[in-house]
Amino acid sequence: MSEKKQDNSFVLQAGILAAAGIISRIIGLLYRSPLTAVVGTLGIGYYSTAYNYYTIVLLVSSYSIPSAISKVIAQRLAVNEFRNAHRVFRCAMGYVLVVGGIASLLLYFGAGYLLRGEAAQGAVLVLRTFAPTIFIYGILGVLRGYFQARGSMVQTSISQVLEQIANAVVSIGAATFLIRRVMGTMLMPVDEPSQIKRATYGAMGSALGTGAGVFVAMIFMIVVYSLNKKVVRRQIEKDRHAKVESYGSIIRTITLVVTPFILSTAIYNLSTVVNSTLYVHVMPGIVGSDPIAAVDDYGIFAGMAQTIANIPIAFASAMASAMIPSVAAMIAAGKMEEAKEKIAVAVKSTMVISIPAAVGLFALAKPVTMLLFPSQSDETLTYAGMLLMALSMSVVFYALSTLNSSILQGLGKVNTPIVNAAVALAVQTTAVYVLLRYTDIGLYSLAIANTLYSAMMYILNQWAVSKAIGYRQEHQRTFGIPAVAALVMGVVAFGACTGLQFTGMSARITVLPAVALAVAVYFILLLKLKGADEEELRGFPKGHLLVKLAKKCKLM
Repeated sequence: MSEKKQDNSFVLQAGILAAAGIISRIIGLLYRSPLTAVVGTLGIGYYSTAYNYYTIVLLVSSYSIPSAISKVIAQRLAVNEFRNAHRVFRCAMGYVLVVGGIASLLLYFGAGYLLRGEAAQGAVLVLRTFAPTIFIYGILGVLRGYFQARGSMVQTSISQVLEQIANAVVSIGAATFLIRRVMGTMLMPVDEPSQIKRATYGAMGSALGTGAGVFVAMIFMIVVYSLNKKVVRRQIEKDRHAKVESYGSIIRTITLVVTPFILSTAIYNLSTVVNSTLYVHVMPGIVGSDPIAAVDDYGIFAGMAQTIANIPIAFASAMASAMIPSVAAMIAAGKMEEAKEKIAVAVKSTMVISIPAAVGLFALAKPVTMLLFPSQSDETLTYAGMLLMALSMSVVFYALSTLNSSILQGLGKVNTPIVNAAVALAVQTTAVYVLLRYTDIGLYSLAIANTLYSAMMYILNQWAVSKAIGYRQEHQRTFGIPAVAALVMGVVAFGACTGLQFTGMSARITVLPAVALAVAVYFILLLKLKGADEEELRGFPKGHLLVKLAKKCKLM
């Protein structure tokens, strides 16, 4: 197989995972609108506050398992040590059963210690509802990492979509059931104590949906693994390697690999917890603002603006998941130049998607928010749209920093992302505190902090990658051409959306043809400016159709 085809295969696998990730996030975004209509922005605020703490505990216990395990297993599969690879899988499963069980119990009984104060009482019950999900996710994570190590992202992709569908259905259903059961009606009460009670049980229903989604995905992965057991068994029987690793040494290896992954991922995501804690719990007591109103406002930021901004980052996350086992295997085999080429392909593919996504979110922020959250007031939608504009640039930086963190982990520089994340976290925490304390820009402080944090992470990680392997990223076709094409696309999209509104069409409707036109303009400009060639297009999911369309339109 040629190097080009290998790169295309790598991008294709990442693209499959990215497509599933984007579909999952779109499903998550689409159900968020009816969920917000059911539980209200206060309920979303309680859910988001609890979810941030749940995420940190999940990161420490189980979330990093797929990436870490895929790296360890991929290193054994690269030299055909099938028996040792399977022993790693079995040890990893035992690891998450113990660690996940302990983490679930600590989260349930420690929720009241993590969340304190008047504004946090509703979130405590929601956090306890999340606790069992951590145990289930550990099992799911090991199964996903196992198949990712084998270079197949299809199983993980399908499980992600199933997870989000179950999440959506159960979240809305459980929230509606609990509110109706506790309150006796779906109508919003007038008094604040009743509003808090209603929001709390609605958020608990949404948390149940998160757990249900993970459970469904786990069952699917167990079934898939069972169907592949015969193939795995035959590979193990053909394995003639004399060296069989002991379970003790494997546990030590897993611990040594997983721990840096955990610390890096936890610190990397700790900024969200820090920001929400400062905004919801700390600053109201310092500046004298209403803590319940702070939770309500945070629901707009996290439940609407940030949720939309996170969608395009799914491609970078998928590329990162595909990259770790691939780069780790190449490094283990001493193929440094091939590893560099794979990194270049990953960065370019990510930027081709992330740059236009960021520009598009900036240009169409309010219409997109109006389309996705039709039940909200115009004031809320305007606020969410402005916050989305402020967050748009962070899409590019988060995509790059996520990818570079995984590159460093694949290169064995597992401690570097930890240090970089800690430095960036210290700077952004100082910035958000100063902005909240001495200015009146409110939630825009969090948007600025997000962009600052992700930009610092990118700069520090990029420097570390360059230092580690002498890697230099090509700029013109990776950043320059996509940026030029995206800027023109953004102007066209904004103009089309604004022009259609003058005809009397609703902004909720005009955004759809505007997006379609924007995609077409970007695609044409990208090819005309030589930002992508035929081989690169074929590497994307359904790439052959893109090539066929480009040739039919005389673009290549």
